[in-house]
Amino acid sequence: MSFTIALSNVLLTLLYIIPGFIICKMKKVRPEHLSTMSAVLIYVCSPCMVINSFLQIEFSWSGFTQMVLFFAVTLVLQIAFMLILYAVCHRKYGESKYRILTIGAVFGNVGFFGLPVVKAILPANPEVMCYSSIFVLSMNLLVFTIGVFCLTNDKKYMTLKSAILNPTTFSILVALPLYFFGVRQYMPDLLTNAFSLLSSMTTPLCMIILGIRLATVSLKKLFTRPIIYLICALKLIVFPLFCFAAVYFLPLDFAFKASILILTAVPCASILLNMAEIHHSETELAANCVLVSTLLCFLTIPVLVLLL
Repeated sequence: MSFTIALSNVLLTLLYIIPGFIICKMKKVRPEHLSTMSAVLIYVCSPCMVINSFLQIEFSWSGFTQMVLFFAVTLVLQIAFMLILYAVCHRKYGESKYRILTIGAVFGNVGFFGLPVVKAILPANPEVMCYSSIFVLSMNLLVFTIGVFCLTNDKKYMTLKSAILNPTTFSILVALPLYFFGVRQYMPDLLTNAFSLLSSMTTPLCMIILGIRLATVSLKKLFTRPIIYLICALKLIVFPLFCFAAVYFLPLDFAFKASILILTAVPCASILLNMAEIHHSETELAANCVLVSTLLCFLTIPVLVLLL
């Protein structure tokens, strides 16, 4: 049953790529429009997704403790796997593709892609939506520090300020008081429905943007670079298995462990491409890793879910 649910939801998510691909090929939208669409995604839809996930659950100290623990565990697992990759590849860090491998194999689309999938597989556990948002928070701390360093090979671009002051952090700072004080029961339905609607736009919009990117790349370059398949294999198979094995024997509940497996198995993070564009470093490789891993995850996620 979990296999079928995972497969159908991943395929549905991937179908959202098609409209973006078609309208770009029809020249109804141009690649230069992507920055505007991405801004709507990052600054409007994504914060609403975070806030809406916290509005779906009632406060409890045990639940809050689990979220803090999830933050700590995901942060440690990401750092541990990057350290392993660094130990293996650091002699080749003069080549930017190996630095991209280090972060591309870890940073995943845990929010835009992961949240609807984990929600569908674990419908009886609404807290998993918050786990997705918490994972985004721990990942962002690394994206703007280790991630930027790997992209630029220059420590001057690493900034803790950017790691802390970003839309995800602000969204959680807004969402936590709503969660603590049970504000949802006092909110008018019109407002909660607005958060829900904007939240539900997040995944389709993210995939439409990817569809537009897919329409602009060379398919030959997309599928013929071996490094892309190596990064995708690490991200879609090795990293989730590493993380699931690390928590499997710990005294954690099923939803916690299942969320770790599912959220670490999602495709390469779109923020990887955004940061590559900002710093003009391996933009094509970053884009291709995001696209190929997104296309391949319909095979890997349903199979990995069989471990649950």
